[in-house]
Amino acid sequence: MASGSTSDNQRRAIHTILKQYWGFESFRPLQEDIILSVLSGRDTLALMPTGGGKSLCYQVPALTREGMCLVISPLIALMKDQVENLRKRNITAYAIYSGMTRQEVIHTLKTVINSNCRFLYVSPERLETALFKEYLPGMHVNLVAVDEAHCISQWGYDFRPPYLRIAALREELPGIPVLALTASATKEVQDDICNKLTYLPSNPNKNSLHDWKVFRQSFERANLSYSVFKVDSRINKIIEILSKVPGSGIVYCKSRRRTKEISELLQLQNISADFYHAGLGQQERSRKQEEWIANTTRVIVCTNAFGMGIDKPDVRTVIHADVPDCLENYYQEAGRAGRDGKRSYAVLLYDEHELRELEQLPSLRFPSLDDIKQVYQSIANYLRVPAGDGEGQYFDFDISDFLKKFKLNSYTVLYALKALEQEGWLSFNEQVFLPARVNFTTGKNQLYEFEKNYPLLEPVIKTLLRAYEGIFDYPSPISEMMIARLLREDVEKVKEQLRQLNQYGIIEYQQQKDTPQLFFLKSRSRVEDLSINKPGYAARKEKLASRIREMIQFIGTTNQCRSKMIGVYFGDESMNDCGICDNCLRKKNISLTQEEFDDIHNSIVATLQNRSLRAKELLSALGSIKKEKAWKVIEFLQAENKIEMDESGKINLSSARP
Repeated sequence: MASGSTSDNQRRAIHTILKQYWGFESFRPLQEDIILSVLSGRDTLALMPTGGGKSLCYQVPALTREGMCLVISPLIALMKDQVENLRKRNITAYAIYSGMTRQEVIHTLKTVINSNCRFLYVSPERLETALFKEYLPGMHVNLVAVDEAHCISQWGYDFRPPYLRIAALREELPGIPVLALTASATKEVQDDICNKLTYLPSNPNKNSLHDWKVFRQSFERANLSYSVFKVDSRINKIIEILSKVPGSGIVYCKSRRRTKEISELLQLQNISADFYHAGLGQQERSRKQEEWIANTTRVIVCTNAFGMGIDKPDVRTVIHADVPDCLENYYQEAGRAGRDGKRSYAVLLYDEHELRELEQLPSLRFPSLDDIKQVYQSIANYLRVPAGDGEGQYFDFDISDFLKKFKLNSYTVLYALKALEQEGWLSFNEQVFLPARVNFTTGKNQLYEFEKNYPLLEPVIKTLLRAYEGIFDYPSPISEMMIARLLREDVEKVKEQLRQLNQYGIIEYQQQKDTPQLFFLKSRSRVEDLSINKPGYAARKEKLASRIREMIQFIGTTNQCRSKMIGVYFGDESMNDCGICDNCLRKKNISLTQEEFDDIHNSIVATLQNRSLRAKELLSALGSIKKEKAWKVIEFLQAENKIEMDESGKINLSSARP
């Protein structure tokens, strides 16, 4: 009785919080079950599609209890968005991520401990720093939420070694449940997530899977039609699709250059389009994204850098102009269509040459150790980092300039960087945005004298002191644009005045960085001492080859429901045929009545009497009978051993035929 009462109280509490902060009357499917599992203290794994409301699954239970939720996420942009959205609801939230200075991290951690903080978002590489561990005991953590949990598995498509540190963190938080969240993970990756996130100091050999409660939302998307087309001209097919399907769309491409080319070709056809990739500046990316969300731009042509954390419900079409390298990526990206429940289309375009290139990808993605060492040495030379130095430091890294100076293959460099990141040597981030920072380096008496001697610089000094509390104690992020507005001055003039104050030694002024950053996770090693885990490296290479084979099979299969194939890949065996993908529609179009089947059967038998024909000749001899229907009967007769094909490819009546 008490248990039922507790459960009822929890249900009432979580519905009250849902209504109070988000204004919703009810939860989406599975959300309530996941939340109640977390509240019961169980470690929980939730597989929910992109846009399925994963964040509420940790936000709601965390708000039912005293203390705060620690959220681990690799996506800086997503962290910032979540913090902003929570604050809009008057919920205290902070984030600590790559790019923050030590002083900023200390200030944030002190604020978290001394305020009514309910959510702290942390990037995984921050977890085991001495600084974070120092403040952890004072945080009163009530739940650990691990977003993008597939990153912990070396069998996953986006393995990130810093995630492996989460289990050790649990030693500091005994009894605190973990909620792991991901949009897509195979059964193998699901098991790996549960094992890797379980801290078992007393019995490390114990199987942890039975301790986890796993919730998996169906991979079925009843309103989303999957189609695959082999094409000669991608742009012509894209234009054809967009002309037939009105509304907002996304076109995914593999290269930045193609995003620009395709968007310009669409514009020539009077289709409102723009392009997006990680190489664009922060402000430009934000502008393009906002214009697309507001439907000012109809179609965004982009790399896979676009889409994380964007919940635009009315996307009618997602077109892949290039083949993704795994079904995990494809499912996530295609799933951005039709979140409002209305009919939408996911279209994948390909040609045979691309499939052959895809098969060669494992060799490209996993360079040799010699290649990795060459890239590492070249980076050290380029950045002038001596052996034994560099740990914990960020460096501006212009990859185009680097490639030009060292005459290296761009793909080799890109994947060597990935290998070095996965082995814990360094990390490369193209989307680091470091705001401008100012810290006063002079005393208040000296500052007063300076203002008297340089009256033209007094307004900018006063504005800094009024707008940014604590700017005397630690480097504060500032906005030159906001200061310019407050002073009613041109932003370039404000930047020049800040540079002058820096030269006079009044402040330390670090200008905004919106350039790719390379971060040394360890001190720079001598290249002969650089090592990688060879068995693990080889296993990941084979896993990529396996995922590519699954992707190619998905493309080439024409007689199975595509939605069902995706479900089976992720371990969901319960799905029925969707009825709306290209394969399901093809089956409907070639459905045969018994009378039709008998007529075609008799025609085939009569045509093959006393002779053998190639398939093309047989179809031609059958005259006006539809090829698709004829093939269906031919496949049936072959399966029933009533006709057979010899080594030369000719079809004849089976000798075993009754």
